[in-house]
Amino acid sequence: MKPEYASEVAKGERFEFGKNWDRFLRLLNEERITAAVKSLQDMLEVPDFADLSFLDIGSGSGLFSLAARTLGATVVSFDFDTASVACTQQLKRRYYPQDPHWRIETGSALDRTYIDSLGQYDIVYSWGVLHHTGDMWRALENASIACKSGGLLYISIYNDQGGTSQRWTALKRLYNKSPRPAKFLLEVAVSAYFISKRGIALAAKLENPFSRDEQERGMSYFRGVVDWVGGYPFEVASPEKIFDFYRARGFTLMKLKTNRGHGCNEFVFRRER
Repeated sequence: MKPEYASEVAKGERFEFGKNWDRFLRLLNEERITAAVKSLQDMLEVPDFADLSFLDIGSGSGLFSLAARTLGATVVSFDFDTASVACTQQLKRRYYPQDPHWRIETGSALDRTYIDSLGQYDIVYSWGVLHHTGDMWRALENASIACKSGGLLYISIYNDQGGTSQRWTALKRLYNKSPRPAKFLLEVAVSAYFISKRGIALAAKLENPFSRDEQERGMSYFRGVVDWVGGYPFEVASPEKIFDFYRARGFTLMKLKTNRGHGCNEFVFRRER
């Protein structure tokens, strides 16, 4: 663990995402991997990644690097959190040992020199990561640099809810500065809040309140809640701001999936120049 990272964690200024993803990997099975593969195919509208290069910025659990490799891509994964890097390495050892077409590194989305050293890719993927770097707009800029002309950039960024987002930010700060028992109580409280908020609407449709979002991507509902309540640093943006930012940099919006609540808006852009 880098000294500055350890210091930020100790001061309650950064959430340890990798520890959360390590617990998620205990739940990983073929059904979740299949769901992750399908989510990439559906959003990118590319059925087969053979002969394509794929950069996973902030690989986290490593699930989507694994999904891209399963689809045939040559994959480069990196994360700032060394525990997340270890999770991704664990998946590679489990499913693609000794594979020269999947490289895993430790690096920062904010490090322009590092991003430049990686080259450019057919698909640049960063789901729910860039808003946790502490400098989201610089991270968004660096992600664009890594995308080839004609390539696809697939990102997700937390929706700007104004005052509600500010209150969530305060809660996240409180969580990261709290002792473990208090963190657990906050996790339970937030989980109960989300379930009650959407449970009534989904129950009316005879749908499972745990079946949306995270599980559709092969993720875990509770690990997603922990990621949400703990995820700090934390920044948000409206769909319009993300669209304007990338349009000014020569990208065309190909697909958009919006979230009117606290979750992420998903964007697929194509680089035109």
